[in-house]
Amino acid sequence: MPERLRVAAYYDFASTLCYVAHRVWGEMQPELESLGVELVWKPIDLADLAGWPRGREVARERFANAERVAAEHQIRVSPLRVWPDSRDANALALTLAETPHEAAFCERVFFGVFEERRELDAPGVAAGFARDVGVSVDERRLERARDELAFRTQIAAEEDVTGAPTLMLDDFPFGGIQSRETTRLVLERWVRKKLARATLRG
Repeated sequence: MPERLRVAAYYDFASTLCYVAHRVWGEMQPELESLGVELVWKPIDLADLAGWPRGREVARERFANAERVAAEHQIRVSPLRVWPDSRDANALALTLAETPHEAAFCERVFFGVFEERRELDAPGVAAGFARDVGVSVDERRLERARDELAFRTQIAAEEDVTGAPTLMLDDFPFGGIQSRETTRLVLERWVRKKLARATLRG
């Protein structure tokens, strides 16, 4: 079986649009597999990237856009009205990257925030989500992960990532959550180009 092409999927647990992407791209898993594409979820600190204040009410136009995009994708969700400090949850996800617990943790956090309406930045909530999926929190490791999150956010900015969700197609940031059809067509074209280049090199 040929090796899958890995695509970085930048996200932040505080983002309603990232929740929508988590659901939509999850439903597209059979299509992604048929294309030979594997999404590699990479948390970033969107507040730092975009300069959004933590703990403040989300701007009206951003809130309305999140409502519109969710409705377009038939995802029932009420956007967060206040932008939480998601750094601990994002850093915890970093510590679980490429482990069997990563997917379960991401699902637990998104479900907890957008369906149970838990306050992501309330004391102990992110650590509680980790415990729910069988992960204990090492404070020293978490502190290092917070620094790593800041570094990865800086790298994303240097790659011209301006928001999340974003799929990184080599050096092209494909931002936002598009229709399933558009996403599939863009990925198909990218895969064809990757395979063509690989054939020429071979």
